[in-house]
Amino acid sequence: MEIPQVLRMNGGDGEVSYYQNSSYQKKGILAAKPILEESIAQLLQASELECLTVVDMGCSSGPNTLLPLWEIIETVDSTSSRLNRKSPILQVFLNDLPGNDFNTIFTSLIPNFHEKLEKEKGSKFGPCFIAAMPGSFYGRLFPPHFLHFAHSSYSLHWLSQVPEELATESGIQLNKGTICLDKTSPPSVHKAYMDQFQRDFTTFLRLRSEEMISGGQMVLTFLAQSNNKPYCKYGIEIWQLIGLCLKEMVEEGLVQESALDSCNLPLYAPSADEVRCLTEREGSFTISRLDQFELNWDVEDGNQELACDRWERGKIVAARMRAVAEPMLASHFGDAIIDDLFLRLSIKIADCLEKGIGSCKNQVISMIKK
Repeated sequence: MEIPQVLRMNGGDGEVSYYQNSSYQKKGILAAKPILEESIAQLLQASELECLTVVDMGCSSGPNTLLPLWEIIETVDSTSSRLNRKSPILQVFLNDLPGNDFNTIFTSLIPNFHEKLEKEKGSKFGPCFIAAMPGSFYGRLFPPHFLHFAHSSYSLHWLSQVPEELATESGIQLNKGTICLDKTSPPSVHKAYMDQFQRDFTTFLRLRSEEMISGGQMVLTFLAQSNNKPYCKYGIEIWQLIGLCLKEMVEEGLVQESALDSCNLPLYAPSADEVRCLTEREGSFTISRLDQFELNWDVEDGNQELACDRWERGKIVAARMRAVAEPMLASHFGDAIIDDLFLRLSIKIADCLEKGIGSCKNQVISMIKK
C-alpha cells in the first residue's frame, strides 16, 4: 500500500465526499477548542509578535479545514485586545499529503473565509495569508526556527507506513482475517504496530522541534486506546468492523482471502501513557496538558445525537467512514465491492449503536518547545 497515494479523504463535495461527511471530526475539534485557545493565549502573552506563523497538519478538505484557524483568529483577537496590543499578521500553512483535494480548499473555502474575516473583524485585525504546504509531516516541511504554532487534528494515528514486520521474509501474512489491530492479531503484530508508532511519533516531534522557535506551541488531537472501557480498548473498533464485513465477503466468495490477509491499514491509536512517555523521552517539548474525551460515532454538529432510527444512524456513520476509508480500500480490493461493503458496515454500526457501544476515545495534548 503506497501511503502517500491512498491516504486521503474522498474529494469534491458529492454525497460520499469528506466535505459532506466530517461532522465527527468537527465535534472533536470543538471538544479540543479550550486547549487550543489556552495554548494560543499563552504564546501571545509570552512575547509580542509582529507575525504569527501557524501550520495545520493533516488539514484535509472540507468544512472543518479552516475551523481551527478561525478558533486561532478569535483567540488572537481577544488576547491582543486584552493585552492592549495590535493583533499580529497571520501566516498560515495548510499541510496534508499531495493527494489531498487542495483545489476545493483554495477555490471554495478560502474565498468565503476571507469574506467572513473581513466582515466580522474588519481592518482592526491583521492580514491573514494562507498557503498550501503539501507533504508528509513525517518529513521536514519548514526552515529551522520558523513556526510559532502547530496544530493537528485526527491525523497522527495515521502511520507513515504499514509496519514491515506484518509479513515474514517468505511472504506469510501474520495479521490474517482483519485490516488492522484486532483481538485476533498475534502479539508480534501488536508489537509491530506499537514500534511503528513510536518511530513515527518520535520523528514527528524531532522534526517539529527543528522547525519551531523556542517557546513555540503545539496542540495535537488523535484517537486513543482506553484501558478501562473494553469497547474502546484499541481505539479503532469501527475499523475492526470493516474487517469483519470483509471477512464475511470472503466467506461468501465476494473477496479473495489472500486480498484480505494482505490488507493492513497504517493505523494505530496509542494510549495516553505511550504519548506522554515518548514525548518525555524525545525531550524537545514540555507537556502542558494531556486530556481525553469520548465521542459517540453518531455525533451530530449540534448538542444532540442524531434524531433518527438506528438503521438511518448506521447509514450516516458508514458514509462518514466511507469518506475516509474508500481511497485505501478501493486501491486494494477494487471499486466493485465498495457499495456492498459499506452497506454491510451500516448494519453492524446500527447494531453497535443499539447496544450503546459505538464510541471512540480521543486525546488532545498541548506542548511547548523547550
